Amino acid sequence: MRSEPPNHSEPGRSAQDHFRPTARTGRIEAQRGLPSDEPGAYGYAAAPEPHGTWPEQAAPARGRRPRREKRSRGAVPVPGPLPLSRPPGRDQPGSPTPGTPARPRRRKVLKRVTVGMAVLLVVQFLSVLSYNWFTPPRTSYMFQSGEPIVYQYVSIDHISRFTLAATIAHEDQQLGTRVGAFTWEELTQRAEAWQKGEKDPSGSTIPQQLVKNIYLWPSQDPLRKSLEAGLATELSLTVPSKRVLELYLNYAQFAPKLYGICAASWYYFNTPPWAMTEHQAGQLMGVLPLPERVRRAPQGGIDLGPSADPLAWDLINGAANVWVPRQIEGMGGWQAVVSTVGITDMASDHAADRTSGDSCSTMPASVTKRIAEDAAGR
Repeated sequence: MRSEPPNHSEPGRSAQDHFRPTARTGRIEAQRGLPSDEPGAYGYAAAPEPHGTWPEQAAPARGRRPRREKRSRGAVPVPGPLPLSRPPGRDQPGSPTPGTPARPRRRKVLKRVTVGMAVLLVVQFLSVLSYNWFTPPRTSYMFQSGEPIVYQYVSIDHISRFTLAATIAHEDQQLGTRVGAFTWEELTQRAEAWQKGEKDPSGSTIPQQLVKNIYLWPSQDPLRKSLEAGLATELSLTVPSKRVLELYLNYAQFAPKLYGICAASWYYFNTPPWAMTEHQAGQLMGVLPLPERVRRAPQGGIDLGPSADPLAWDLINGAANVWVPRQIEGMGGWQAVVSTVGITDMASDHAADRTSGDSCSTMPASVTKRIAEDAAGR
């Protein structure tokens, strides 16, 4: 015979009551969606089960959450041990690690700036160095003045030695004898004059004027002056003074939107640059300070009549009749002047090469057009 199982129920409780679903079982059935007809299935006879989380004492046995300890309001929790594994994304390069300072980005920025500056300096140095053999058809000043530009290049071999001597004597007497673009004494005097708001006592040298025309803009602000000083020094140390003089005369402005000695000689005097006289060369030196105020006379030559600008009139006559002849004479004559930049020949010695494209042997088409526009009153 089968023996009866031992009764472990409480005294006074029948076996039927022992297998009857308890409140806890009723909750599980309710959670799983099973019907329960017991009045105490939700733990309390009259109160329904509250929505939300389960009471801690009635949490399901499987997957039970650890019981949280109650703490009084305002208590500071004690931090537990850090997890052994890092949260996702923290192991990637460049991500900040907890407990360590973020990786500084200033090093990267500084490195990029340094590399960029180095590349810029190399490109700028190569640009200056290229002027030993390369003559761009446009400069910064030409672009800023806008089209149409009157310009044509001419080799220094086909420029009158009177013009070369007048340019050195009037613009920069130490061009061929000075090391660098200027002396420190001149630089100090200019800085002091600028701080006091006074006029520049010495004026810019030919290398300074040349780099200003090629690279910079017409202004007297400290930034332009600083860039001009650095570029001019680099130009003087990498390009011979003879080539510097050639570039200067090709890029100097002699009238509104008219640049270079080739265009100027034909525009004003209807003559090629190798045939200019001492007086004509002196007059063009007086044009350089105020080229925007100078006009061509209707019958040729520089306009010095009643309609001429008074200041331009003074500069042109003073340079041609007083300053340039006196300075050339003080330097030992035009031959001694041009020899300071290594020129010992005459323009006539290159007459056989006047059929080449850089001789400016005929009037440029842009000059012909400009003269026609002037005659039409445009």
